[in-house]
Amino acid sequence: MPALFEPLKLRSLELQHRGWVSPMCQYSCDPDAAPGVPNDWHLMHLGSFAAGGAALILAEASAVSPEGRISPRDAGLYNDAQAEAWQRITTFVHRHGAAGAKIGAQLAHAGRKASTWWPFSGKHGSVPVSDGGWTTLGPSPLAFEGYAAPAAMMAEQIQEVISDFAAAAVRAVEAGFDTVEIHGAHGYLLHQFQSPLANLRDDEWGGDETGRNRLMLAVVDAVRAVIPDSMPLLLRISATDWAEGGIDLPASVRLAREAAARGVDLIDVSSGGAVAHQSITPRPGYQTGFSAAIREEAGIPTGTVGLLTSAGQAEHAIATGQADAVLIARAALRDPHWWLRAAFELGHDIPWAPQYERALPRRTF
Repeated sequence: MPALFEPLKLRSLELQHRGWVSPMCQYSCDPDAAPGVPNDWHLMHLGSFAAGGAALILAEASAVSPEGRISPRDAGLYNDAQAEAWQRITTFVHRHGAAGAKIGAQLAHAGRKASTWWPFSGKHGSVPVSDGGWTTLGPSPLAFEGYAAPAAMMAEQIQEVISDFAAAAVRAVEAGFDTVEIHGAHGYLLHQFQSPLANLRDDEWGGDETGRNRLMLAVVDAVRAVIPDSMPLLLRISATDWAEGGIDLPASVRLAREAAARGVDLIDVSSGGAVAHQSITPRPGYQTGFSAAIREEAGIPTGTVGLLTSAGQAEHAIATGQADAVLIARAALRDPHWWLRAAFELGHDIPWAPQYERALPRRTF
């Protein structure tokens, strides 16, 4: 059996293989009639991956509060209407997943990178209040380049964010999600607090590494406390800021080790996003080394993501011990049946939806 298609168990969640879908924002909620509520587009988008053979589908970043949305068109899990809409999607995935697909919620707060124009709006930067935007929040009043400056968060606002993550996690469980991932990467709020490039505070939520990691770990504790013991908890981090003076890999290993001790079951390893002046040379597998180091040195399962587009690349990452799972993003947008094709290319059979079985490559007519 190819390593990519070996089963994986996290707590009581049994996954049929290690090929997953990375969270990808769709910017497709109706900001006027149903803000933050996923709709038919999200059902089709995520459902296609279930039919395409994915073992675990991580849904797009769902904001834990209205001001936590990346854009006015982003999804949320901060009210019951959103949870009910998500339940329709989780039910569909469970019913029609070809490979017994499971689905996870990614909980997020965009912090100073919130209230931005969505990518296909034709506009850039922050959305003004007059156009449906809002004043953003951050650890310090430092703007992300090209965006409006955030308001520095007060201590009580930080506590509210922790509570918001916990409340959203409860809704995720009620909506039928199989796992929860905390988004602590890509320059969003938890990463902003973690990175010395965005956090200039001198109180308990800033300063040294312990202070800057405090919010991330407090959210981990709050979410772990409200989801079932049997449900795995995932944490996405940026392993490096790719910028002088920012987070580096040794710091991320230390964070991962602490997260594991607090009940995180897998670190979803990405990188970058804290600042616009980061220096990255993307190439296939450019992040797998981060995943491998965290897996080995922190002693926790990891997922890897980033320009892994072929079955061979994904197989190599798993077979060589660089990760326990490979998360596919843009390649899945190009081919929502990526996992069925990958299994065929690696000489392995996984279940197909019965409606599609006539297209099985091994059949002759």
